[in-house]
Amino acid sequence: MLVQLNNIFKWVQSGGQRIFLLKDINLEVEEGEFISIMGPSGSGKSTLLNVIGMLDAFDEGEYNFLDESVHSLKEKDRSRLYKQYIGFVFQSYHLLDDLTVQENLEMPLLYKKMKSPERKAKVADILDRFNIVAKKDLFPAQLSGGQQQLVGVARALIANPKLILADEPTGNLNSTQSKEIMELFKQLNQEGVTIVQVTHSETNAAYGSRTINLLDGRRII
Repeated sequence: MLVQLNNIFKWVQSGGQRIFLLKDINLEVEEGEFISIMGPSGSGKSTLLNVIGMLDAFDEGEYNFLDESVHSLKEKDRSRLYKQYIGFVFQSYHLLDDLTVQENLEMPLLYKKMKSPERKAKVADILDRFNIVAKKDLFPAQLSGGQQQLVGVARALIANPKLILADEPTGNLNSTQSKEIMELFKQLNQEGVTIVQVTHSETNAAYGSRTINLLDGRRII
């Protein structure tokens, strides 16, 4: 089992009351699945994705990732797990503005302490795969939204993650660009990458093998 969430609660304190962001979430994700998370704004979709991605802590419950107990790990060990196995694709791209495409792609490999020749080879491979070799020396501001998101997906993939987490990955793209990104996810999934995406789009959700619906922090069965 890749991801196992048991009775996960997350809340914030406001005026002496607990406001629940996630309520009693149970979820299992097998390797090779493609899952879509849907629900209205404020339903907890991005919070759930951030918990799975170890970017957000939670207040109660258990989280096992590849049989490691995330809930009992120290921060640095969680960070190691995240960097080793998880790639994130954000709606707002999260590219570093002062780095070129090539340098943005290299960042996750630096975290992995990969030697320079290997890094260069991996970056060259992924530039080629995504047909963005001609863009390698450009900065994010010089790219279209679709191109920035392609770089975002390439960066999420470059370190060969077991799991890609995508938060509204086509939210800022036109329909043609959206379809390109979703077809790319489909292909990656067929190659064995596990994908969990948050989406408002029924069209995008249909790419997944199953859909999880949230409302007010709860999973609706």
